[in-house]
Amino acid sequence: MTPDDLALMPAHVALTEFRARRLSPVELTTALIDRAEADQGRINPFTFTYFDAALDAAKRAEASYMGKGSPPRALEGLCVAIKDAGHIAGLPTSAGSLTMPDIPQPVTSPINERVLEAGGIAHARSATPEFSCATFTHSRRWGVTRNPWNPEFTPGGSSGGAAAALAAGMTSLATGSDIGGSIRIPASCCHVVGYKPPRGRTPVDVPFNLEFYCHTGPLARTVTDTIILQNVMCGPHPRDVTTLRPKKVIPLTHSPIAGLKIAVSMDLGFYDVDSEVVRNTNAMLDRLRDMGAEVEHITLPWDRSIETATEAHLTHVFGTSIAPALAQPDLMTGYARRFAEDGLASDPQTYLDALYVAGRAGEAFSQAMAGFDAFICPTTATASIAADFDPLTDSITINGQRQSSFLGWVMTAPFNMLSSHPVLAVPSGWAASNLPTGMQIVGRPYDDDMVFRIGLALEHATGGFV
Repeated sequence: MTPDDLALMPAHVALTEFRARRLSPVELTTALIDRAEADQGRINPFTFTYFDAALDAAKRAEASYMGKGSPPRALEGLCVAIKDAGHIAGLPTSAGSLTMPDIPQPVTSPINERVLEAGGIAHARSATPEFSCATFTHSRRWGVTRNPWNPEFTPGGSSGGAAAALAAGMTSLATGSDIGGSIRIPASCCHVVGYKPPRGRTPVDVPFNLEFYCHTGPLARTVTDTIILQNVMCGPHPRDVTTLRPKKVIPLTHSPIAGLKIAVSMDLGFYDVDSEVVRNTNAMLDRLRDMGAEVEHITLPWDRSIETATEAHLTHVFGTSIAPALAQPDLMTGYARRFAEDGLASDPQTYLDALYVAGRAGEAFSQAMAGFDAFICPTTATASIAADFDPLTDSITINGQRQSSFLGWVMTAPFNMLSSHPVLAVPSGWAASNLPTGMQIVGRPYDDDMVFRIGLALEHATGGFV
């Protein structure tokens, strides 16, 4: 096995090899670190790195698998890139901002706590745009994070460093957060898998646990790996009163999908979608039909009021939340400064109107889904957004139509608005620019098992997305 093969080994395979004592966590951690050190300058997916500490942790994990000390835990010996937005006690969190001092955090975020308690090794923090408020990943603090498949283009955002590191073989697993698509967009851009759990399934830091658009979840290179990390991260937590009881454990195996009824919309009623994205999504739908699923295109009665309401909602809540950084405006990246200023300028009536739009959108989607087991649509409407895209000066055009520079190229935010729906983002194919495309598998409210049932079937039918 070459070092590259080792670095790209699926997490569930590595766990099997660890338990059989055919592979040491030290070997795998070394391979990941070697890849990171060789490619960090080209891709830039990490902020803080803890490689020496990671190797020490890998040695302890090796001893555990050799029967010395405590028995191996669920993630024992696996490197997990921790998004540089949540916290690890005793270490700084930058949130991609020059305004954030390098001071140790007093507590660990709930999902990170669970990753570490399960034996995951936090070898690095993954890059985000400043305060995670963009669909690309660059900041004045850390520079531009690039797509491993074509470095001229973005890996998506805000969990862009996480997805880029997975695609480049620099980590086995990664954590993410998703308030407008920040897990699913990078998954699509980087040919990996990402999961937005339904609201309350996985704990979120205060106060965003109370913001129904916001979710935390896993990214990985395979559907099985995504399940493994989700099962570690999820469940009720004393610091998040919104988390659901009992804990939902997703099975690693599911029954075939023959007979399932799956609804599809290529445009959600109002998006302009690139022909390559449509072509690749249709190819995946053919795979579903080959496995015996009934696939039907439906028309959603949605329009651009959903995009407008989503942007208004996020500006009012999310934009205002980062406004304290305006005390140091000269240190902020331009897009974050504008977002914070727009947040302070937003008004409660516009926010309330956005809630009414969300309610009507959810009712319409529920009616459209009647009689179907799941729903599929693209994840992003185009694959080709520049790595250094600046929404203050650059524009996005799809099929000759100019789009919103905030969320106009991503088809994810409506399912943050409809937060009880689980969404699994999987690869769908490749564009001519050697960039991946992806699609979303959307379940009925809290039906996590169904989206993974379909995702696993597709992964098996395609011979693996990696």
